[in-house]
Amino acid sequence: MLIFSALASTVLLFPLNVVLLGALGLLLRRRRPEALWLSWTAVTLLLVFSTRAGALLLVAPLEAQTTPLASIPPTAQAIVVLSGARLSNAPEYAHQDKPGFLTLARLQYAARLHRASGLPILVTGGKPDGSVESEAAVMARSLRDDFGVATRWQEQASDTTADNARLTAPILLGTGIQRVLLVTDAMHMPRAVRSFRAQGIEVIPAPTVFFSSERLTLNDWLPGGEGLRRSNYALHEWIGMLWYALRPAPDKSR
Repeated sequence: MLIFSALASTVLLFPLNVVLLGALGLLLRRRRPEALWLSWTAVTLLLVFSTRAGALLLVAPLEAQTTPLASIPPTAQAIVVLSGARLSNAPEYAHQDKPGFLTLARLQYAARLHRASGLPILVTGGKPDGSVESEAAVMARSLRDDFGVATRWQEQASDTTADNARLTAPILLGTGIQRVLLVTDAMHMPRAVRSFRAQGIEVIPAPTVFFSSERLTLNDWLPGGEGLRRSNYALHEWIGMLWYALRPAPDKSR
């Protein structure tokens, strides 16, 4: 399933989606010259969505579905932090795996929430890339070493956001915890909230990394790798939300 998901993502996401669209236009142009507009459309899409300003067309509607946490409700019982990939084999850290920059941003915010509330932290993330160490273990080590914060629970078997929720719920509910602060970046939050609520967890969204709140500069209108990366991330979330909406309801018994 993971291999199928990876292949589907490669085809549907930038840059291969627009490359295939452009190639289709070139292939069809001999029989139907007007099909060349597909190629021009592909070039235009690539240019637009490789700018940080253009990425906002995909990013902003996602981030608008959640708002920053104004205060920590007294009914919150724990903090749950979702993994967001890793930086493997970091030489400056004795070749240990370290959190990727999105994961690190989530951990930074979780540490802040922990210090403000004293709530225990659960980190969740397995080994979707086949690594020996789980992402949850990498996150727990970073919380301890980089932020001086202890992790109460680690869920180390999940490969997807749906897995995060399905495998975390028994840990939480088994200790009497039903209402949590859920920490992930703002683009990912709509899909994460839906997944956790489907497992019977009451979620208080605690989003971080709001790209749509950044001040625009001239560089934001120029094509570049960062704009394409943000567009890709947002498109991945839109596709993920559609997939979660179309598939059968999750089985809470497993």
